[in-house]
Amino acid sequence: MSRIGKKAITIPAGTEVTVAEGNEVTVKGPKGTLTRKFSPLMSIEVKDGTVTVSRPNDEKPTKQLHGTTRALIASMIEGVDKEFTKTLKIVGIGYRAALQGNKLTMGLGFSHPVEMEVPGNLKVTVPDANTIVITGIDKQEVGEFAAEVRAKKKPEPYGGKGIMYDGEHIIRKEGKTAAAKK
Repeated sequence: MSRIGKKAITIPAGTEVTVAEGNEVTVKGPKGTLTRKFSPLMSIEVKDGTVTVSRPNDEKPTKQLHGTTRALIASMIEGVDKEFTKTLKIVGIGYRAALQGNKLTMGLGFSHPVEMEVPGNLKVTVPDANTIVITGIDKQEVGEFAAEVRAKKKPEPYGGKGIMYDGEHIIRKEGKTAAAKK
């Protein structure tokens, strides 16, 4: 039985949730509006300041969909209420980031600067040359853009250089050692 799917989601003050025909859920909050269509198998009900998701049977695919649907709706509600944030740290001598209009420009040790277009519904700030902060109301879009930025120069285990999430621990490896001469 899905324990996550059974939990009711409380709707915070200032947030409005509506379910249209065909299980299209729209969440409006102080930070913006999100809309998503869910499987017609699930029944989504909004009443008394809570959202509940229920399933018609106990087949395995339906159980899986039950928990996923509930988690996605909870993320939508949290996003329009508080926003999601991912912080990236750039480690390496000469590595830096700058924001020029709608482009994130990074110097990552290549012969050319790496430029990335910032999606319109995300907000990117560069508080200092080695920190990138990505914020938005859609959890998936924030995580996906953060992963794309990180993929430009993944942290390597020998020197520890690269782009990593704030708080991420990179397991360091010992480099080669010269053989002792006799």
